Amino acid sequence: MPLSRRRMLKLSAALAGNGVLPAAWPALAQVGEFESHGLSTFGDLDLPEDFKFYPYVNPNAPKGGRLVQDVTSTSAINGTFETFDSFNTFVLRGAGAAGMDAIYDTLMSGGGDEPTSLYGLVARRVQWSADKLTYRFLLRPEARFHDGSKLTAHDAAFSFNILKARGHPSYKLILREFDKAEAESDHVLVLRFTPRRSRDAHLTVAGLPILPQAFWKDRDFEAPTLDVPLGSGAYRLSRFEQGRYVEFARVPDYWGRNLPVNIGQNNFEFVRYEYFRDRQIAFEAFKSGALNYREEYTARIWNTGYKFPAIEQGRVKKEELYQGRAAPIQGWYFNLRRTPFQDPRVREAIALVFDFEWTNRNIMYSAYRRTSSFFQNTDMAATGVPDSEEMKLLEPWRGKVSAEVFQPPWAPPVSDGSGSDRNLLRRADDLLKAAGCKRNGRTLNLPNGKPLEIEFLENDTTFTPHTQPFQANLRRLGINTSIRVVDAAQYKRRADNFDFDMLVAARGGSTTPGDGLRNFYSSQAAKMNGSRNYIGLADPAVDEMVERIANAKTREELTIAARVLDRLLRAGRYWIPMWYNDTSRVAYWDLFSRPAQTPKYSSGAPGTWWWDEEKARRIGITAKDAAATPGKKGQDR
Repeated sequence: MPLSRRRMLKLSAALAGNGVLPAAWPALAQVGEFESHGLSTFGDLDLPEDFKFYPYVNPNAPKGGRLVQDVTSTSAINGTFETFDSFNTFVLRGAGAAGMDAIYDTLMSGGGDEPTSLYGLVARRVQWSADKLTYRFLLRPEARFHDGSKLTAHDAAFSFNILKARGHPSYKLILREFDKAEAESDHVLVLRFTPRRSRDAHLTVAGLPILPQAFWKDRDFEAPTLDVPLGSGAYRLSRFEQGRYVEFARVPDYWGRNLPVNIGQNNFEFVRYEYFRDRQIAFEAFKSGALNYREEYTARIWNTGYKFPAIEQGRVKKEELYQGRAAPIQGWYFNLRRTPFQDPRVREAIALVFDFEWTNRNIMYSAYRRTSSFFQNTDMAATGVPDSEEMKLLEPWRGKVSAEVFQPPWAPPVSDGSGSDRNLLRRADDLLKAAGCKRNGRTLNLPNGKPLEIEFLENDTTFTPHTQPFQANLRRLGINTSIRVVDAAQYKRRADNFDFDMLVAARGGSTTPGDGLRNFYSSQAAKMNGSRNYIGLADPAVDEMVERIANAKTREELTIAARVLDRLLRAGRYWIPMWYNDTSRVAYWDLFSRPAQTPKYSSGAPGTWWWDEEKARRIGITAKDAAATPGKKGQDR
């Protein structure tokens, strides 16, 4: 919003009242012509400057109790679900611990109603130049690290610069248009971007963790470490046992506890993540009460396993919570770096014989719908023939990309549900013959004379029941297959180095995708070990659409480019799409309460929930029990 003279005077008075001299905040003429209390993708913010808290939280939620769960997702870019050996979650090496984002603050913070907006956290305001290449953030003078030392613009500048220079390859990729960060003073941070910056580059940097320069200056930033890092967030790392659990304690005098972006959240006294090598063992731990919250991803367990005494007594609740966000994109991905998968006809033939209808009914209790688009459940999914706006982007590529992209987009076939649809097997066989494959007895050979063999790489047995009937159909075609289940460390190493034939991977869905897509589909990412371009996709047309999405100035531009990208990816047969639903299946011991209103784009669980002392007493859990640490004793920190 334009900065008027009246607002400039008002801001100067406010800064003077907070002990920051007005001179520390540059005058408008020196910077540009815009200023705000928040940032968003397309410049629109729903909440006013004086908002008190997010509308879906309980501002009076009590603090206390303990949230204990297994690791079903991880914010660590180098994390795994089965174990951890490092608290450095910003680099390629090591397996990063879950939950570490809770100890760090960021310049700005987002909410569940606006997935593309950020509001002030460490930064109270931001100015930017008319060309959007320079951003100045005014930091709150009260910001502190957990040891009481000041969090300054020097720490923020150090953090962003080192993540760009020495962070995980994914950080290097998303920060390539970020030039540098500079501290003009303790409380004024300047971010500079290159002229080729993407639309959301400023949001990306504003959401990065701020690390204490003093802690990292004498350490090897690229090395794994179990030294407990210094943070500034609502929680600190309090206890851990390597590979078994990690626990965080709420910081009672957390400097930002009364900020609008934090009120009503961070309600648990302790948050603990337990690691398990096997999901069934994790489920047994939940049944015993060692875990008190669980998100269930296995339809079989959801439908048959929740029949234990605590459920019957009402001490454990289970429910499906609606998720308003875009569907995650999950599937088996081909590694095009491997010779057998370089022909799209071979890839399509393999995909044809996965019988989703049989699998859904017999293994997953008909709980899912089939994924077909790379932007499933959004208006960015391609449908029908390209419209006139899509054709403007596609026409320059005519003759250079598959003619199929000018037709209705490919979708996985619907089988007869028998588990071995003869028509689909016949279509697959015809495609393999057209690709030059020949049979030698019961073995299918590639055009080079070598057998067509596939190893499915997995790190646990979760998908084994789904893969085995798929394998049976592949064997009917003469394709030899195997499942290789390896430990978490070996799986990470092989995935990072693209040492696999096929694996299951997922990308979180988004209503406003941006430069994060580079990590999955860009030519540059295909060459970077540790990226999520498992396919090995290097296609100039795809690169162009990814960049158009990253730089779209309007929602309409974004939608058109995403639909074209969807057509290109679907025409390439780069994956075998799996399934999705629009709910989260959660089970929990009846210890919690939650707000009546949920965020528009998530269930709010368990981030907006709180420990309910009365409910805990009702099911026989005392305050003393809640304070006890379940599981084996670990190391106090």
